[in-house]
Amino acid sequence: MDPYAAMTEGVALVDRSDSGKLALTGGEAKSFLNGQVSNEIEALEPGTGCYAALLTPKGKMLADLRVLDIGDELLLLCERSALQALFDALRRFNIGFDAELHKRTLERGLLSLIGPKADVALGGQAPECHEHANVAAEIGGAPVRLVRTDVGIDVICDSADTERVKAALLDSGAVEIDEATADVLRVELGRPRYGVDLDDSVIPQEAGLNERAVSFTKGCYVGQETVARLHYRGKPNRHLRGLRLREQVQPGTELRLGEREVGRLTSVAASPRFGPVGLAIVRREAQPGDVLDAGGVAAEVVALPFAQERG
Repeated sequence: MDPYAAMTEGVALVDRSDSGKLALTGGEAKSFLNGQVSNEIEALEPGTGCYAALLTPKGKMLADLRVLDIGDELLLLCERSALQALFDALRRFNIGFDAELHKRTLERGLLSLIGPKADVALGGQAPECHEHANVAAEIGGAPVRLVRTDVGIDVICDSADTERVKAALLDSGAVEIDEATADVLRVELGRPRYGVDLDDSVIPQEAGLNERAVSFTKGCYVGQETVARLHYRGKPNRHLRGLRLREQVQPGTELRLGEREVGRLTSVAASPRFGPVGLAIVRREAQPGDVLDAGGVAAEVVALPFAQERG
């Protein structure tokens, strides 16, 4: 099966073992992390999780992360580009808490199963069908943690077991793909990636992350005042948008609406379904339906995800 078809019609596998991984243990791990990130952590129970952001005091993003309650620890998964900032912040503010920070990046492998048949490849061991649900299981004779994602299931294992777990999943029908292929689906779905579409100049609401990553009912956390004020009283100056490109252009290309620069392309993908497409955080005057100039190439602004735009 062709890689894109595997990802959208069957099940594909991409090795993301290089991604960032940390863990927190101790009786006050949840209360400590709750005061550092934007989503509700204290309400998590074993087998659940959430998506959150680590912010500066001014509400700008230093990292985004998944927080998984796996019973004996909180496992934190993030982009490798955000790992150091996350580690430094948690180490700096972990004073007086019964909470210990652990490095897990090199100790754990992570294999992402993507596609509608991800559950089938796991032979009935899959977690419940809500994002971040996680369960202990066994693959290829190795203990693993299975984590539900928006596009499939992540498989976390000891680094020493990664290759045999991968082999077992491939034997079960998964098709191995590279990160560039997986990125096509990410762009189609309009999911921004830290270090590519997001950096420390972005506020969560600008990237459309409030619903997924921010709790407006929890206690205080770093950056809360700015995020809450913008949510309740203001309008963001920028929004994450999709772009339908007349032809492929490079990430970083300036986007202009008339004479004014309104942003720069961040992600670009050659979609078999939608043609050349991209993501960008653009100024609010660039609305869906507008056509921007992307280095001499027409770029139509669309709402996300692209499937919604096509109807």
